[in-house]
Formats: sequence, C-alpha cells, structure tokens
Amino acid sequence: MSAGFYVSPEQLMKDRADFARKGIARGRSVVVVQYADGVLFVAENQSNALHKISEIYDRIGFAAVGRYNEFENLRIAGVRLADLRGYSYDRSDVTGRGLANAYAQTLGTIFSSGGEKPYEVELFVAEVGVTPDLDQIYRLTYDGSVADIQGHAVMGGQAESAEGYLKDNYSPGLDLDAAIALAAKALGHDDTAPRTLTGAQLEVAVL
Repeated sequence: MSAGFYVSPEQLMKDRADFARKGIARGRSVVVVQYADGVLFVAENQSNALHKISEIYDRIGFAAVGRYNEFENLRIAGVRLADLRGYSYDRSDVTGRGLANAYAQTLGTIFSSGGEKPYEVELFVAEVGVTPDLDQIYRLTYDGSVADIQGHAVMGGQAESAEGYLKDNYSPGLDLDAAIALAAKALGHDDTAPRTLTGAQLEVAVL
C-alpha cells in the first residue's frame, strides 16, 4: 500500500492563494473613489446584462471583480442578510461594516476549506455617511482579509498600474465629473499601452 502524497499546510495555502489571484487578475478592474458628495464606483464593463456594481441596502453599495457567478452569489446573500437584519431589528442596524464582516467570514471559510476551491473574487463594500468623514469603504480579498480604504482603491486586472495613477493624481474633495474622469483615466492607464475608455465601456454608480 503506497503512502499518501503529503503537501504542507503552507504550500497548500500558497497554491490556493496563487490560484485565486490568477483568476482575479484575468478580469477588468474596478475603481472606488471618495468625492465631495459621496462614494463613486467605476468599472470597466461592456456588458449590459452582467453588472459588477450593485446597491445592497440604503446607503450601502457593492462592487466586485473575478468570477461573475461567485460574486453574484455573494451579492444576493448580502442583500438577503441586510433585508433580514433591517426587518428583524431596525434599518439603522444594517451597516457596511457588518456586511463586510459577514463577507469576510464567508470568504475566509471557503478559502481555508480543503474540500472546495477558493472563490476567485475581490469585493468593495461602501457605506456613505452623513458627512464625508463618516464614509466607510472596505476591500475584501479572496481569503477573507479586510482593509479599510481611505480616498481611493483599485482591484482586479491591472490594479497596480491604475492605483499608481490614482496616487499621483487624486486629491480630496473632487466634484463628481472630475472623479469620474480621474477613475476612467486610471482604468485606461498602462505604461506600455495606454487606452482611452469611453462611456460605453464603463459601468458607473454613486452613493
């Protein structure tokens, strides 16, 4: 009887992380930007049927990159959780932080489970506050890690290039037109082959 093939836990987690990152990188990027009156999502998306950006609840938005069926399942689960919590308690009890924590638990459990492949997704969850300093933006990665975002962030596709452009050109308090123009330029920014994106290539939403 032959011995089973052994893979160390460290190698297993590394392989699962590499698998998820490669799947996410194949998609197009999504940008989130805080502007003077709220939070802006801009995604490169030419599909009229498959959306990367959605409203989850009052003042709370969701954006995703990666496998559509996987992040669509997460979006639907988030809507149901928010509706249930708001109905059972109070609408003010539904928060962006609470939804981000729920998504983090789900993604972390799936990533750590050896019985199924990790989700190839990254998410933004944003909640617009009464004032700009109360806005909340969270980025969730495939392994359930959560980061608190200030100002702007990019995920998916050529995220590093777009993020570099935003760092060099973003300033707080932008109006909506300037924020959209900045996000579109960031999505098209590429050191080797820059592109100019048109409105037909973009999905845009504001909170």
